[in-house]
Formats: sequence, structure tokens, C-alpha cells
Amino acid sequence: MHDVYPLLKKTEFPDIFRGKLSTVQINLGYKCNQTCLHCHVNAGPKRKEMMTLETINQIIGFIKKFNIKIVDLTGGAPELNPHFDFLVKSVKKLNCHVIDRCNLTVLLEPGKSYLFSFFKKNNIEIIASLPCYQEKNVDAQRGNGVFKKSIKVLQKLNKIGYGLDKNLKLNLVYNPQGPTLPPNQKSLESSYKKYLFDNYGILFHSLFTITNMPIARFGSTLISKGSFNSYMELLKKSFSSEALKHVMCKSMISIDYLGYVYDCDFNQMLGINLSNSEKKHISIIDKLESKKRINIADHCYGCTAGAGSSCGGSLL
Repeated sequence: MHDVYPLLKKTEFPDIFRGKLSTVQINLGYKCNQTCLHCHVNAGPKRKEMMTLETINQIIGFIKKFNIKIVDLTGGAPELNPHFDFLVKSVKKLNCHVIDRCNLTVLLEPGKSYLFSFFKKNNIEIIASLPCYQEKNVDAQRGNGVFKKSIKVLQKLNKIGYGLDKNLKLNLVYNPQGPTLPPNQKSLESSYKKYLFDNYGILFHSLFTITNMPIARFGSTLISKGSFNSYMELLKKSFSSEALKHVMCKSMISIDYLGYVYDCDFNQMLGINLSNSEKKHISIIDKLESKKRINIADHCYGCTAGAGSSCGGSLL
């Protein structure tokens, strides 16, 4: 895989400063039952990295100390971590809202069927990857048979109330097929809802459009195809100062599977430490200053291009 950071390090991106921390995003490990072309984590079935129970307990202590109210679980497939249930139950006791970034098909893996009732019991918000509503495009991006499995899981989630009950949030995620910006989120959501309901009877709450980041597997693919520079030019010329006001790194930190802290999930993948400091572990952080400068590089244009992009979709 190509190292993209040297191509991103020099940047003219505007300075960003941290605001009040509301969300902790936790990467529970890079192991995944899928290998997606757009994955910025380079996750897959052969990855071994997994967060330990010791690190999870240290993060729970941090969440309690700083009164964090939103816990965002990601991976890989976060559900493959053997301590996933323990972490969810622990932070729910602290009155946290839990988000699970689910690839859907992991719920069909051996021993994972209980997660349907576990999600409902713990009122977990599901943000589910479905990068297109058409079978051929999803399978091209995520692997043969993934679309049909995803539809099966969405139908099962609907059966237990997800996507129907306002308290059982089911949101879908769209990623472009290649080096282009996402279309308008609202209009694409309407297309998703009509197609999925008409053809499969599926309901969901919202669609989040997320720009592909020029890092890890996707960035390496761009380099291999000779389109890295043209994609970066697209991101830069599409820069939105309004989107910059709402970027997620202002209110969130990202924690890797070893417990080290970063300004965002993308910086984590590039090894860019928290706020221009030395590498810091969650167990030694005793304060998080607001107005602290966030580490930036050229990949930040991915969050501010067009309507903007975040873990919650469009920013505008």
C-alpha cells in the first residue's frame, strides 16, 4: 500500500480550534468481515488489532471523569471485539448515548444474531453502511453478495422496530463509488427511501453522505490509478468556509485500539498526534483544553468540500 501522508503533510488548510468535547469515538479494532474499497481504516478479515479490556476500562474512566454523553463505536467491525457488550453496558450506566457504526453483514456472522435484541434493549443508534441502493454498485465496492445480506439485516432490524420507532434510530451511510463528491444528501435520501421501500419494504430514518478520504486504502488506490492529484484538486476547489464552521473534530476526539488519542479518526489513520502534542494515551489525559489548535493536513479538505462531510453526513 502507498504511503499517502507525505503527499498530504504540506497544507494551506485553515487553522481549526477545539470547542467543547461532547463525543468520544472509539476504534475497537481493525478486524472486519468485509474488505471495502473506500475503507480509510484498511480494515479486513486478516487484521489482528483489537482493543483490550484494560484499555476499555481506562476509556470508561475517562468518559465518567469528563461527563461525556455520546459514545461512537467504530472499527473495523466494532461488534467483533469480544468486549463490545461490556463497553456498551458500562457507558449506558453512565447515561451515554451509544452509536454503533455497523456494516450490517457482521450481524449474520456466527454467534452474532443476539445483537439484534442487544441493540434494541440498549437503545443503540445504528449508523449502517450501505454505499448505494443498487446491488451491483454495493457488491463492486464491498464484495459479492454483500448487498443481499445487507438487505436481509435491514429487514430484520425493521421487524424489531429500528427505522420505525423514533427511539430506535437506523441511519444509512452513502459513499461515492470513486473520486467524486457525494450528491445532495436530502435528494439522495429521498431516492434511497423510495427504492428501498418499493423494492424491499425497508424503512430508515436518515441518510448520511460521506466523502471518501484520500488516505489508507482509498488514497493508495488513487495513487495506483494516477488520480490522487486530480482528486485533491477537486476537494480543494470545492472548499466551503461554511462547512469549516461545523467540522466534527471541534467537538470530538478519536481513540485508537491501543488507547491513544487523536483529533479525529482520519488523523488516527495517518498517525497525526493530538493537537500538535506528543503521542498521548487516554489514561494520562487529565484535561482537554478548548481553543487548542487541531492538527491538520491536506486530507482535511475532504471534510469541507461541497456541503461538507462528517461522521454524521453533510454539514450544510
